[in-house]
Amino acid sequence: MAKRIDVKDLDIYYGEFKAVEGVSLTVEPRSVTAFIGPSGCGKSTLLRTLNRMHEVVPGGRVEAGVRARPGGHGTGTAAVLEEQPGPEREQRHGGDGDQQRRQHGHRSPPPSADEPSMITRSTGPPRVGAPIGPRRDARRGAPGPDRPAVQLSIPPITHRDITRVVVRRDVGERESVDDELDELAAAHGVATGYRDGDRRPVTIDADVVVRVLGLLDVDATTAGARREALTAARERAAAGRLPGTIAVRTDRSRALPGPGVLVGPDGGRREVTEIPSGLEPGWYRLERDAGDVTVVVAPPSLPDPERSWGWMLQLYAMHSAQSWGIGDLGDLRGFVDWTGREHGARAVLLNPLHAFTPVPPVQPSPYTPSSRRFGTPLALRITDLGAYVRADPATRVEVDALRPETTDRIEHDRVWAAKRSALELLWRAEGRPAPAVAPDLAEFASFCALAERFGARWSRWPEDLRHPGARGVASVCAELAPRVAFHTWVQVQVQDQLAAVRGTAHEAGVRVVHDLAVGCDPEGADGWALQDVLAMGVRVGAPPDAFSQQGQDWGLPPWRPDRLDATGYAAYRDLLRALLRQADGLRIDHVAGLWRLWWVPPGWSADRGTYVHYDAEVMLAILTLEAHRAGALVIGEDLGTVEPEVTEGLVERHMLGSSVLWFTRDLDAGGDAEPLLPPDRWPEDSVATVSTHDLPTAMGFLRGEHVRARAELGLLDDVAGEEAKAAAERAELVELLRTQGLVTGADADDEELVVAMHALLASTRSRLALVSPYDVIGETRQPNLPGTVDEYPNWRLPLPVSYEQLREDPRVRAVVAAMAERRG
Repeated sequence: MAKRIDVKDLDIYYGEFKAVEGVSLTVEPRSVTAFIGPSGCGKSTLLRTLNRMHEVVPGGRVEAGVRARPGGHGTGTAAVLEEQPGPEREQRHGGDGDQQRRQHGHRSPPPSADEPSMITRSTGPPRVGAPIGPRRDARRGAPGPDRPAVQLSIPPITHRDITRVVVRRDVGERESVDDELDELAAAHGVATGYRDGDRRPVTIDADVVVRVLGLLDVDATTAGARREALTAARERAAAGRLPGTIAVRTDRSRALPGPGVLVGPDGGRREVTEIPSGLEPGWYRLERDAGDVTVVVAPPSLPDPERSWGWMLQLYAMHSAQSWGIGDLGDLRGFVDWTGREHGARAVLLNPLHAFTPVPPVQPSPYTPSSRRFGTPLALRITDLGAYVRADPATRVEVDALRPETTDRIEHDRVWAAKRSALELLWRAEGRPAPAVAPDLAEFASFCALAERFGARWSRWPEDLRHPGARGVASVCAELAPRVAFHTWVQVQVQDQLAAVRGTAHEAGVRVVHDLAVGCDPEGADGWALQDVLAMGVRVGAPPDAFSQQGQDWGLPPWRPDRLDATGYAAYRDLLRALLRQADGLRIDHVAGLWRLWWVPPGWSADRGTYVHYDAEVMLAILTLEAHRAGALVIGEDLGTVEPEVTEGLVERHMLGSSVLWFTRDLDAGGDAEPLLPPDRWPEDSVATVSTHDLPTAMGFLRGEHVRARAELGLLDDVAGEEAKAAAERAELVELLRTQGLVTGADADDEELVVAMHALLASTRSRLALVSPYDVIGETRQPNLPGTVDEYPNWRLPLPVSYEQLREDPRVRAVVAAMAERRG
C-alpha cells in the first residue's frame, strides 16, 4: 500500500522545503523516483531526506547520475530510490538517462568537505541512455529489517550537482478536468490542455491545474472552493472590469466599460470614455471608480531594420594580448571598431552579459544569471579603467602581476579572483569611493555584500535578511557599507565600459545587440529583489516530447502574471530599460515566454506541469514601447516548436525572428520530405545564421563532430543511425550549395564549403545575417553541448585564435568578402 507523506516532511526546497498546506506526495513502498536539479539544498539535507524516504522504502538505494534531454533548456541529475535486490548490494553506476541540468550549462557548487560518510563514489563512467522511472525488477527481494541504510552512489561527473530532490508522485488514477475547473482555469490563464510538437492534443490532469491555480492564490482544492472562485471570476467578467494594466496602440482607440480620467506622462488630465487614438507613446494612468489602471501606449510597430550583416559573439571566448584569461569589453570595443570600419558590418550580437553572484564558484553559463538588470564584472578590461590610469606605478605593477594567462579552458573562478583583487586594489587607491546610484543598483550592491557574508543562496540567510524590505537588511548593510560601496563602484565601472563600447560602435556604424536570458537564478540577486513578482519555487521548463519524455526543468522562476498586472509591469519594464541603456537592440531568449511558460510546481517533476498564459498584448506593447524609445531593434528566439501567434506577433511589430541554416526547411513540401529552403524563400523578418551556441558549428557539422562528441560521452543510443543521418544532411546541404552556384566541381574542401554557407546566408531574404567566429575559423567544437554538464566544457572554450590573429586570418577575409558582395 502506498504511504502518503506531507511535503513538509521532506524538509527540502531551496534549503528549506516550503510546505504547501494540504499537499502531500504518494510514495510507493517499492520504488520512488527523485529528480535533482540546479538549485536547492546541499547534500547533507539531501541525505537526511533520503533517509526519511528510507523509512518509507526499507532497504532503498539511491543512484545519482546525469540525465540529458536533447535540445532542451532544462536539465537535471536524477536519482532513483529503490529496494535492494538482496543482502549483497550491487555496485551500479549512476546516470540512468542523459538529461543535463540546464541546456545552458548550469553548474552547482562543489561538495562541502564534511560530507557524510554514507556517500560512496562510483569509479567508472556513468551509464547513460536508459530510461528513468519507477522500476519493477524481478531480482528484488522483499524489504526486511536487516537491510542496510540508503546508499548514495555518485559518479564523478555529477558529485557536485546534487542540489535538490523532487519526489516523483505515483498519481494512480488521474482526474480529468471538468467544465467548471476548465472555465476557472481559463479565467486565470492556466492551460488545461495544449498541442505537442506533432500538433496532437494533450490534456492536463486536474490535480496539476488545481495546484497551479493555487500558486496564483486561487483555491480550487474542493468543490465548494472551486465554485466560490468561479463565481468571483464570472462576476468580474460580467462587470466588465479592466485588468490592472492594458495596452493600446497609437493608431487605434480602445473602448472603456465606463468613464474615467486619463493622466498622461506629463501629468495632464482629461476625462475620457475611451482611450483615444493618436496619443504619444508612453505610460499613462486611467483613474476609474473601480480603481486605477496602467495604460501602455505603444506604436503599432518598430521601424524595419535595414538589410545588413554583422557578427554574433560569445564575448567570453575572445582573448587578446591585453585581456585576462577571458574575453572583455576592451576586446569588444576593438572588434566593433575594426569590423564596422573595415568590413561594413552593421551589428554585433553578444551572449548575455548579465551579472553573477560574486561568490565562488562562478556560474559559467550566461543563461543562469544572478541578475539580468546589471552587468558582469568578468567582462571588465582592468587596464582600461580610469582608476588604473590614475594609479601610482607601484599599484599598477601590483595589478599587472595579477593577470591570468589564457588557457585552453576558461577558468571563471580564477579569472574572477584575479579581477576582484585588482578591482579592490584600484578601489582602495581611489579612496574607497561610494558612488551615489539609483536605488535598484544600491539594492543589487547590498545583495552582493550580503552574499559575501552569508553565502550565495539567500534562502539560507537569516530570516530577517531574506527580503530587501526585511527588518535586518538596513542594519546589516550599514555594517557592510564598505562592501556595498565596492560593489556599487564595480557596477559603475561596468556601465562606463559598456557605454564606451556603444560609443565606439556608433562611430563605426555598428549596432550592439544584447541577449536577454529567459530567467534568473532563483537564489540570485533578482530572485531576492523581485520575489514579490516572481513565482518563487516554480520552475519554468517544457512539457514532455519525443526527445525529453520526462519534460524539461530549467530551474528558473517565472513572472507571476497577476502580480505583473497589479504592479503595472514595473519590474518587466525596468528590466528592459536597464538593458536598453547600453544596447541598440535586444535578442529575447525563448520569446514564446511572452505568451506562455510551462510551470513546474514546487516538488513536482517537469512532466507534471502546465502552461500559464501571459497578457502577450501588454508584454509586447511594453517591449515595443521601450525599444521605440531606445531606437533599438528586437530579435525573438522563436526556434523549435512555437505557436503560430508567436511568429505572427513578431512580424506584425517588425521584430525579427530567428532562422538557422540547419532548420530552415520547407514544411509544406508534402510527405515526409522537408528539404532545406533555398535562400530566396527564407523569411524576410528574421535573423539568418548558420548555427547557434547550442548547435554544431559549420565545420563541426561538415565533419560530424556533433555526432562524435555525443557518442564519445555515451549520449546516443544509435550511433550508426546518427552518423548516417549526419552524412545525409551534409550531402543535402552540399547539393543545395551546388544548385545555388556557390560551389563548383566534385571535390570542394570543407573550408570552401564554409565560405559557400556564408554566401548562401548573405543571399537570403532575411533582413539581418550574422556570422560567428566559431564558424569562420573552422572550430569544430560548439560552445555548449546540450545533454551535458561537466562531461563537456560548456561555456569554457576560448576561440582557438586570438583577436589579433582573427584580424589577419584569410578565412575571415574570404567570409567577409562573401557577405559584402551580397549584402553591400
